Amino acid sequence: MCRHIGYLGEPVSPAEAVFRAPHALLVQSYAPADMRGGGSVNADGFGLGWYPGPGSGPLRHRRSTPLWTDETLPPLAASVTSGAFVAAVRNGTTGMPVTEAAAAPFTAGRWLFSHNGVVRGWPDSLAEPAKTLPVTALLTLEAPTDSAVLWALLRARLAAGEDPLTAVAGLTAAVEAAAPGSRLNFLLTDGATLIGTAWTHALSLLETPAGVLLASEPLDGDPRWRPVPDHHAVRATAAGVDVLPLTLEGIRS
Repeated sequence: MCRHIGYLGEPVSPAEAVFRAPHALLVQSYAPADMRGGGSVNADGFGLGWYPGPGSGPLRHRRSTPLWTDETLPPLAASVTSGAFVAAVRNGTTGMPVTEAAAAPFTAGRWLFSHNGVVRGWPDSLAEPAKTLPVTALLTLEAPTDSAVLWALLRARLAAGEDPLTAVAGLTAAVEAAAPGSRLNFLLTDGATLIGTAWTHALSLLETPAGVLLASEPLDGDPRWRPVPDHHAVRATAAGVDVLPLTLEGIRS
């Protein structure tokens, strides 16, 4: 499985979460603590997406190589501040390509998206849900992976006007129904809202006066870190943080 981090709050440098913290994403890429049978090293690519200023769309840096081999990103991450970002390292599922296009975060418009997990029975299990997509959406996928198809399905929900939490909850329910036992930990942000899911994989939440962090694993020993219960979603906005149950019918308030 992959590891990922999402942040929303006052502008900060992504370098702390990605590189400097005691159990930063860099450490999680080669020494993860809670992969749950999904491998031991996340060396199949990485990415960081952030918002350079108010009202701007996201910028993104991705590679197909291990995070620890990239000399460009540490100074780049240290040079910017952002009120929202998503970073991820990838442990590709056997049979799926190791390419830059397969590395999260995926993006479209103002959105950044990451999937930590696996769709069981891929690709057959997603054939029915994918029928709802225009053929052009399937022909222009960034990569032939489960995460890329999930992103296409989620984009379609967002484009249809669903709010982010409803869209993520609906996608989770639809994929679980089609591919039971899938691991569907998502991160989604547009720079103003941060959504995360814990669905058969670990996710932790840290709330501070400066902002909110969602991470596959806590980045340090701060006692304010708390696990997000399985089958729950997190919605963070400037108004606060909600942790809500997910069901096969979607979100339950």
